[in-house]
Amino acid sequence: MKRFVVIGLGNFGASVGEALYRHGHDVVAIDHDPNVVERTAPKVTRAVVGDGRQRETLDRLGAADCDAGIISTGDDITASILAILALRDLEVKEIYVKVISHDHARIATRMGVTETVFPEREAAINLGTRLSASSVFSYVRLGTGVGIQEMIIPSEWEGKTLRELQLPTQYRLSVVAIHDVLRSTMLVPPDPDRVLVQSDTLLVVGTETNLERVASLM
Repeated sequence: MKRFVVIGLGNFGASVGEALYRHGHDVVAIDHDPNVVERTAPKVTRAVVGDGRQRETLDRLGAADCDAGIISTGDDITASILAILALRDLEVKEIYVKVISHDHARIATRMGVTETVFPEREAAINLGTRLSASSVFSYVRLGTGVGIQEMIIPSEWEGKTLRELQLPTQYRLSVVAIHDVLRSTMLVPPDPDRVLVQSDTLLVVGTETNLERVASLM
């Protein structure tokens, strides 16, 4: 079990805190709004009303002993920066920050945070990529220029195996799973000698360029 402190309980912060708690971790959550604290309290270990920008407040909550801090202060960039400073002063090992702009991300990165999260931008990229290709069911951006997508099998791949297709060589893509849609089963890792059928979909990982290239086969 790990211990986390979540600063800011909007949709993002509350959801992260709830997910961590559901996975068996100790989660301390703080927000200045009593209403959101009351809503979140049953879904985390402890939720308190307070100022997450203040080192003293976070210290009293035991933030110094946390494995990681998650900062989600909405549009208040100043509050985000001050919360980062407070967690760094307490020597919290890892700090994750929800950002609202590229400049916000640059500032947080310069301050040495572990990772910045730009959920609105990521969601927009994922949706735009999925809508641009009718053969793609879902798309998740994993990092700069890299993603994973679930795609329909092109007709020329039907009746062949992954070993025969040699996708890592032909398209520089890795297949991480075969989704047997008819049986609602996910084959992980995929059987390289299983013959692909029309109702299968593939989960493939690669660069955005190579994913677009293979999606264009449909």
